[in-house]
Amino acid sequence: MKRRGVLMIAFHFPPHSGSSGIQRTLRFAQRLPAHGWEPIVLTASNWSYEHTSPALLGDIPPTTPVYRAWAFDAKRHLSLRGHYLGALARPDRWRSWWLPAVIHGLLAIRKHKPDVIWSTFPIASAHRIAATLSRLTGLPWVADLRDPMAHDGYPREQAMWDAYAKVERRVFSSATAIVTVTEGCAAYYAARYPDAASRIHVIKNAHDPEATPIPARRALPRDDKAPLTLLHSGIVYPWERDPRALLGAVGALLAKKPELARQLRIVFRAPGDEAWLSAEIAAAGVGAVVSVAPAIPFREAVAEMLDASVLLILQAGNCNLQIPAKLYEYAHTGRPVLTLSDPSGETWKESQRLGLGPCAPLDDARAIEGALINLLTRPLPEVSPAANEDYVARTGALAALLDAL
Repeated sequence: MKRRGVLMIAFHFPPHSGSSGIQRTLRFAQRLPAHGWEPIVLTASNWSYEHTSPALLGDIPPTTPVYRAWAFDAKRHLSLRGHYLGALARPDRWRSWWLPAVIHGLLAIRKHKPDVIWSTFPIASAHRIAATLSRLTGLPWVADLRDPMAHDGYPREQAMWDAYAKVERRVFSSATAIVTVTEGCAAYYAARYPDAASRIHVIKNAHDPEATPIPARRALPRDDKAPLTLLHSGIVYPWERDPRALLGAVGALLAKKPELARQLRIVFRAPGDEAWLSAEIAAAGVGAVVSVAPAIPFREAVAEMLDASVLLILQAGNCNLQIPAKLYEYAHTGRPVLTLSDPSGETWKESQRLGLGPCAPLDDARAIEGALINLLTRPLPEVSPAANEDYVARTGALAALLDAL
């Protein structure tokens, strides 16, 4: 088999921590060699990341070259007394990554002679870098959209929306192929850019069964004395994953039945803006039930999922075209999942397709209250691990697309 090379441009890569999106690039990099493709990774310098962990560094294949280019974070590195110019953070806070990454990318291309460039969003600068390198070298470019870019109501700030739209137009005019992670997103962009419809492909997010092996199935951790524990593992965005209706539902339950303070626990593990979420918990008066916990290494986080009674997904209607990668990690555990989302969105539909458990609208406190009562008073639903939703199949799909180019 002829060995070919792919330059993979991704901001989220070990030792970055705090985003499940890191798994997509990392697992593709691990598994592409089995399909005849040798990855070369172009990412950011370690100090560019707000949160780091060495936990996944050992998962980077030792034969994979990794180029790390400087990327100043406008919020942390270019601010004065907490304020920075908005232009320095458009289309993202690491805009400064573009020039150093282009230089490193040209060096990597000269040395390793890859056949294809692949870049992944939601850090838009990755696509800017890929577009520049593709134009300078003539290499075909695959643009991976883990999330949709500029769409109705997002980003909320007009200047940021315009910056996203500019990058998006370049993606759909210049990329050899565009990959989305949901059928809904693919259909949305096919309608928006009909000339690019034939270049749009779907490769879903997934989990990696070897990186997160699940032991023999254990009994659900539930008895009359132990509280029902709901776990949300990962970032909580105030606008896209707003937990306030959930907190309101918990508050309403406690007002009716104070004894539930001994029967229910909700944990937000590594939610990102811990100060904001803690303030919302205090404002709702549910601190006896709801807590915020710090980040832990990835495999410890997976072990914690296995010990939870129910796992929790939050996804607002403004994200209806996307599915959190976290959903597939949850599906892999075989634990029931309470999905708080929009009934018309991709996340709700995928949760139901996988049979993960109950769903309720994210912004409907009364419906959430009903779902919590059912979880507290009825046997927990049986869930089968989603064995086929893994990066073994997903990498095969990506390799086939690269072969076709």
